[in-house]
Amino acid sequence: MRAEKQNLTKEYLVRLNASPFFIVVDYKGLKVGPITDLRKRLNKAGSEIHIVKNSIFRLAAKEAGVAELNGALTGQLAVITGKKDVSAAAKVVKNFNAEFDKLKIKFGYLNNNRLESPDLLALADLPSIEVLRSKLLGLFKAPSTKLVVLLNTPASQLARVLQAKADKGA
Repeated sequence: MRAEKQNLTKEYLVRLNASPFFIVVDYKGLKVGPITDLRKRLNKAGSEIHIVKNSIFRLAAKEAGVAELNGALTGQLAVITGKKDVSAAAKVVKNFNAEFDKLKIKFGYLNNNRLESPDLLALADLPSIEVLRSKLLGLFKAPSTKLVVLLNTPASQLARVLQAKADKGA
């Protein structure tokens, strides 16, 4: 293998090892302008997209310990990696595809588990991690809030009765 190919393979290997996920998309038919727009959107979501040569990516994936790709690397492929939330990247891809209808999700990997296109689209429909955390916090906080209200109810009722009595007497 030529030195350039070895360097590219090592570069992709570093990206795959640094990211908890990757998504492989077919970008056939997209021009430079929309791909640049997609790059900007993915950067905002904490991810990045790279056009890859199939044979070099196959070698990098094999060295990274990704399970057999079973001939899934065909066509013009780009790989999306990131260090943050996979659902944010999948959401960007889904929204971009709704606009341009040229980007096709092939498959992805999350923590060495293969995800097919429907799985990634389901992840795209999930709320962001911040929203999920706030909902979970609300669930934890609700019982204690209700307990405090329940404990304060007799005292507040007594205060209202005394206030009514004072208003009536005055």
